[in-house]
Amino acid sequence: MSKRFKVTESPHLVPFDGTFKVRKHETRPTKKDRSPEESDAELAGLIAHMQKLQAKLLADDRRALLLVFQAMDAAGKDGTVKAVTSGINPAGVEVYSFKKPSDLDLDHDFLWRTYRCMPERGRIGIFNRSYYEEVLVVRVHPEILDYQKLPDRPKLKEVWHERYDSIRDMERHLARNGTHILKFWLHVSKKEQKQRLLARIDDPAANWKFSGADIREREHWDQYMEAYQDVLNETSRPWAPWYAIPADEKHYMRRAVAQIVVDTLESMKLEYPDVPAAAKADMQKAKRELLREK
Repeated sequence: MSKRFKVTESPHLVPFDGTFKVRKHETRPTKKDRSPEESDAELAGLIAHMQKLQAKLLADDRRALLLVFQAMDAAGKDGTVKAVTSGINPAGVEVYSFKKPSDLDLDHDFLWRTYRCMPERGRIGIFNRSYYEEVLVVRVHPEILDYQKLPDRPKLKEVWHERYDSIRDMERHLARNGTHILKFWLHVSKKEQKQRLLARIDDPAANWKFSGADIREREHWDQYMEAYQDVLNETSRPWAPWYAIPADEKHYMRRAVAQIVVDTLESMKLEYPDVPAAAKADMQKAKRELLREK
């Protein structure tokens, strides 16, 4: 593995050898963890540290960070993005949520609509759902391919392998050019999802979050788990790792994500750029002029 792409050590890291098994991965911490109050306090400390690292990322202006979030409905993607990014400089963060493709999107290849939203150097990009929908939702509902204007569509199984190839190639290209990629699968249990969907129905302030489509997609739970297992095994790589985060306990999930982001930013060894001697002399001259002002 290239020294440029240091992978943070985490119990949630999806291995790179294709051995990940969804059924063996817990949706809750495997051992007694911190209390919600302790997790929230630690999260606040991580965010404070993230602020300093983000400032260096912006000043360094040679690298970017892409965070990809995928999950079943009600797993907590929105809340996690909000919690992890609260307090950091919004001018250096761009968040995109990808819904149903538009007609313009369908006139391009499946990576186009997300690739054009990749973060600039010095910035953090966040994808709430992503190009991975094309090997998750589309795999569970292959009839969607009928609308994608594919010129020479291969056999169905080959479609997914070709798309895995395209995704791996794109992520490798981004990594070579300074974009560090972290991908989070927020792994919620079917039982916990049921409780959260019921809560949305019972809480008038949360009714707007509920969609009947969420209930229909529950009927395909096993198909989605099979699709996620293949996606994580096919595309978790040292330069673009997947992390399977237990999502039944939100406090744990948010802290775990923040820790991985902070560890990754630290591994970049970001520094403020050196100021040339001539520029420093100009600054001292400017300082003297400012101090002479009445």
